[in-house]
Amino acid sequence: MDNLTHSLVGWALAETGLKRRTRKGLAACVLAANMPDIDVFFGWSPWAPLAMHRGFTHGLVGGVLVMPPILAALLWLLDRWQVRRGARFGSGPGMHTGWLVALCYLGALTHPLLDLQNTYAVQLFSLASSRWFHTDGLFIISPWLLAMLGTGIALSRRRAAKQSGRAAVASLMVVLVFIGGNIAISQMARTALAKSPPHADPDRVFAGPEPIAFWRREMVWREAGRVAHGNYDPLRRPFALLDYTPASPDHMSDSLVQKAERISPELRDFLDWSQVPFARIKRGRCSARVEVGDARFAGERFARSFRVDVEVPLELRGCQAR
Repeated sequence: MDNLTHSLVGWALAETGLKRRTRKGLAACVLAANMPDIDVFFGWSPWAPLAMHRGFTHGLVGGVLVMPPILAALLWLLDRWQVRRGARFGSGPGMHTGWLVALCYLGALTHPLLDLQNTYAVQLFSLASSRWFHTDGLFIISPWLLAMLGTGIALSRRRAAKQSGRAAVASLMVVLVFIGGNIAISQMARTALAKSPPHADPDRVFAGPEPIAFWRREMVWREAGRVAHGNYDPLRRPFALLDYTPASPDHMSDSLVQKAERISPELRDFLDWSQVPFARIKRGRCSARVEVGDARFAGERFARSFRVDVEVPLELRGCQAR
């Protein structure tokens, strides 16, 4: 999810009353809710689990167990530094280390659980496994979610004088119901794919929600080395897809694609992340251009951002001399 959504989830948690448990309570919830995205600054790392976005820092070990105490320690050190400089904190709560650590853990837990909801997926068990998990419950930026969380936070702050966090609690409950309902819709879409034309039995399937019409699903699946797309709308056809494309070969077993993978570290990294890769091959006189994308992001909005191109030399007579 986008970082505004992560921040609002942490903020809403704090507004339930948790921010009054310790000094730096609000900061702990909001910063911990964003903390796993620190991996975007480590794409250069030679350690693959860290360099992989939504890898180690988003997993149950790195993101949920290891990192929260580090954030709590940094916030505690900041608080000590402010105290030594004579900072005054008004009539708020004192510093309670146990609660500070607990809030960092709680905020951090929300991050992989939210990222789990969209088709980008998360490596929940990194380092033990590189498997990707997803529920397809949310678009990566959901205006509905932002509205729910923002309303709950605004109402809670308006009633802050009464020490009421009920509005924030209510907004979080509505968010949970919204996500649960969307996960159920995605499961209905998968069932429709299998039980009605094209009667697919895919080894990989994604049912991505749309940003505004959240009940609709843009579907992509792979079966026996072939990729297809479809659309699902439970309000129009609850038990069948609205439409779907003919399945086309992904070409990932082509010898030129395999050669491109051997000679291109960038392509190898891309394939470690990609869930539904497909290739296009454009042959020239002495070389071929191999274009590898991910079928989840094959539309015009994303295609250029989620594609790797590799120039592969052809071993033909007369080409090596050139």
